Amino acid sequence: MQQLKQTLLRLLDAPGPSGFENAASEVWRDIAREFADDVWTDVQGNSFASNAAEGAPTVMLAGHVDEIGIMVHYIDDEGFLYVRGVGGWDAQVLVGQRIELLTRDGPLPGVVGRKAIHLMKPEERTQAVKLSDLWLDIGAASGDDARRLVAIGDVGTIRSETVIIGDTIVVARSVDDRSGTAVVLEALRRLCGRPIAPRVVAVATTHEEIGAHLGGGARTSSFQLNPEVAIVLDVTHATDHPHADKREYGDVRLGGGPVLSRGAVLNPRLVDGLEEAARRVGTDIQWQATPSATGTDADDIFTTRAGIATALVSIPNRYMHSPNELVDLRDLDAAAELIAEYLTALDESVDFSAG
Repeated sequence: MQQLKQTLLRLLDAPGPSGFENAASEVWRDIAREFADDVWTDVQGNSFASNAAEGAPTVMLAGHVDEIGIMVHYIDDEGFLYVRGVGGWDAQVLVGQRIELLTRDGPLPGVVGRKAIHLMKPEERTQAVKLSDLWLDIGAASGDDARRLVAIGDVGTIRSETVIIGDTIVVARSVDDRSGTAVVLEALRRLCGRPIAPRVVAVATTHEEIGAHLGGGARTSSFQLNPEVAIVLDVTHATDHPHADKREYGDVRLGGGPVLSRGAVLNPRLVDGLEEAARRVGTDIQWQATPSATGTDADDIFTTRAGIATALVSIPNRYMHSPNELVDLRDLDAAAELIAEYLTALDESVDFSAG
């Protein structure tokens, strides 16, 4: 688990909002080059690492490398910046945060500003803040000063420190989904030392946080690879905290093991095979029902070309899309071992056809 921990920590510190994943993707590829036989990228910024050029079936292990962020869309004459969300934001969590903008001249710090509570009218204090109520303060003296430093369309992320609490809990802003990218790398690392039949390609996909209606990098990378099998690694909501309604969102616990999903998007024979692999290695698994779309890269992969047998393995995550997302390293380690075990036994004789 120590190797996996170091991989995750290296990935978490790199910025990578959707469409601007370069720094995070480069870290991912650098790690992959330590053990993979082949590492490459494509026009969409997706990164690939393979155990071998030959082998069958071809298996895609996909985790998205992008994170949510903000984008500058207006600079006023006083030098304050106004932003839009890259991906899904709860504006409440942005209040008072430090931001690192990725400008043409390098990283630039700023602070999310809001009127102080002392200056608010009583009714304002009870209203939920909207993104349009906030601004970014970079210490500029004027609009011209700000425009020399920042361009419309520059993106940024929350400036935060990755920490470990307890023995195995990792806290960071980009757990969604650097956790998945770390797991696919670790699974590939474990497989590279085994004589297995499949060609396994780990992929750090791009654009997932904005890809719901666009397809994202998962669609283009799966079209390019044309795999017979795809296993998607993402995070899911842990519901083991106050005010989480298990009747609505299910029972998912941090440290309870990786989560397997059953649903219309997911191939039942592949899911059954992963469940059996979990039994063989003694891995505890949790279950999630996904009767329609999963909200992950699986939605863009399973209908690629003539269709791909797709499964979703999720890592329990508390406080998703916040500056302090929590995952348990034990869940990541178990997910990597589960996938490695399943693919060790996989060969061309397995039929994923429905019916």
